[in-house]
Amino acid sequence: MKKHNTLFFLLAASAFNAQIISGTIISKNENQPIPYVKIGIDKENVGVISDGKGNFSIDLSTLAPQKKVIIEVPGYEMYTETVEDFKKHDLQKIFLKEKIRNIKEIAIKPKKLVDKNWGVNTKTKSVLYSVNPGLNKDNFLGETALEFNAKKRSKIKNINLNIASYTSSQPVLMRYSIYSEKNGFPDKNILDEEITVELTEDMIKDGTYTLDVNDRNIWVQGKFFVGIQFLKDFEGTVKISAALFRTGFIREFYGDWKKMTIAAPAINIDVKMDKNGNSNTEEEDGFSDDSAEAMMSDVSKYVQASEHTIYGQNATVGKYLKLQDTDLYYETYGEGEPLILLHGNSGSIKDYYQQIPVLSRQYKVIAIDTRGQGKSIDSSKKDFTYKMFADDVKALADKLNLGKVNIAGWSDGGNTGLEFALKYPERLNKLITIGANAFPDGVDDKLTDHFGNKMLVMKELKDPKKFNEQRLLKIMLTQPRIGKKDLNKIGSKVLVIAGDKDVIKPEHTELIAKEIPNAELKIYNNATHMIPFENADQLNTDILSFLGKK
Repeated sequence: MKKHNTLFFLLAASAFNAQIISGTIISKNENQPIPYVKIGIDKENVGVISDGKGNFSIDLSTLAPQKKVIIEVPGYEMYTETVEDFKKHDLQKIFLKEKIRNIKEIAIKPKKLVDKNWGVNTKTKSVLYSVNPGLNKDNFLGETALEFNAKKRSKIKNINLNIASYTSSQPVLMRYSIYSEKNGFPDKNILDEEITVELTEDMIKDGTYTLDVNDRNIWVQGKFFVGIQFLKDFEGTVKISAALFRTGFIREFYGDWKKMTIAAPAINIDVKMDKNGNSNTEEEDGFSDDSAEAMMSDVSKYVQASEHTIYGQNATVGKYLKLQDTDLYYETYGEGEPLILLHGNSGSIKDYYQQIPVLSRQYKVIAIDTRGQGKSIDSSKKDFTYKMFADDVKALADKLNLGKVNIAGWSDGGNTGLEFALKYPERLNKLITIGANAFPDGVDDKLTDHFGNKMLVMKELKDPKKFNEQRLLKIMLTQPRIGKKDLNKIGSKVLVIAGDKDVIKPEHTELIAKEIPNAELKIYNNATHMIPFENADQLNTDILSFLGKK
């Protein structure tokens, strides 16, 4: 169920009948302009940011008189006023009071502090937050954040942002914020002073911009959020790496924060943690994510590693089988009894880069890119089904004169394996399923809901370029439909594998193994849905043992 998606971070506000209010934000204590102050409307996606001299102009023409205007910048007390009263300040100075800073002395011995790194470390270039103000010149004021959970008192040393690409002829102005938590969302900014950066390309080292905040004395404990916001329009694009199946947070100006359940931005922090501080749990990873997507660990490093192997792109052994509406790509390695490898949704042969070299020493391994995925091309307009995929496997087995075959299928590949076992029992020797499900309800409910919401969005967009992606999403939501009686009919020996932290419900995996007469169940401890990546050695050993090889 790997999904490779590109995420876009587009922000807009309305501007109709012009009623522009202008002014300058001034520090009351110092009588100096305050740069880059947020001026917006409470619970609305409407707002502006003052320029470097504190000047601003905001359109309030479409807003109700009793709506609240909020003016906010770290280090100063928040300013609030109704829209009706705020309009009276046109072309006037608005003064903000500095916050009184209560500096608490932290007495702690250095030897009690340990270094930790928390957050999302991926440097992938395939899953991204794309920040492109050129797509919307009028308003570019969005903010994204990542949640953390310091189980023990900790001091933030560095905030790291992994940037896949940077294109701008001028510095890109960014603000960093650290928020407290309320009801699972960012709440108040806890910083005493703002952290603003003019980012240039030479500040990015090995795909990461590291902001040193050690001297700012930022101590945290419990749940908190690190946020980034772009403050000024620029000519170009910044692409921030993101981790699939993690939860990020996003908002438009002073609008409500929303969860982004597709992926999370690659923000991570270096901290000094008080090793002997109070803690209610032994967990010290500092990363907080209670969504179902958190069950899917960040596998970006495995995806990147697979790109540097020959598998899935080997011109020497790669071939196509021409079928109706489909050119099915496959690669063959080794000699002996045939073993077919089937990848997961939106994956490819590359995903088995850790299995192919081991299994092909003793078996003739045929790795397939399922139609519409990898290098296989599908020109039809039909919905995908696992039975259709099983027919493709049968057609390839016939083409290669394989007779009986063994199949190892991961996720959707395992579902295809089950359909193959039912439709072509005479052609199957043994089957290994890894994180498979017999019907959609076997998948974690939160993840299914997430995919359902994404499907609704795709239907609304009606983007023809997303047709294939929509088919791959739909098959997970509607297929397979294998009942208990069907499972009872499978006569081949089957090894059912899943992780104890899999997105497939544990009771569902147990049901599959229980209802197949000759099935063996194996649950991997401390394992997610990504077993072929994260538990490669154990999986290889179990496959060889099950098939009869040491």
